[in-house]
Amino acid sequence: MLYSVYCQDAENTAALREKHLVAHRAHLDAWREQIFFSGPLQTDDASVALGSLFILNVADRAEAERFIQTETFYNAGIFASVTIRRMRKGRYNPALIEGL
Repeated sequence: MLYSVYCQDAENTAALREKHLVAHRAHLDAWREQIFFSGPLQTDDASVALGSLFILNVADRAEAERFIQTETFYNAGIFASVTIRRMRKGRYNPALIEGL
């Protein structure tokens, strides 16, 4: 099942985000088989991180919750809010991602 995990950063957490970046990436590597897509949410000029978006392919909501509850940024207090929603695949165009 697909789940979106939408995380909004708390204000003034850029330094904290940078401090935990290596551990955050290690967590993502550990979940590589379940992460369909992920990336930071940014301002339009890409100068400030606003949060993170994860699209997970997991067995159930409990597994999506386990992903975020063990996530480094979540445990460091970087995320002010997290929303988990089940979703289904609709339109899919992987060619649009090429070259980004």
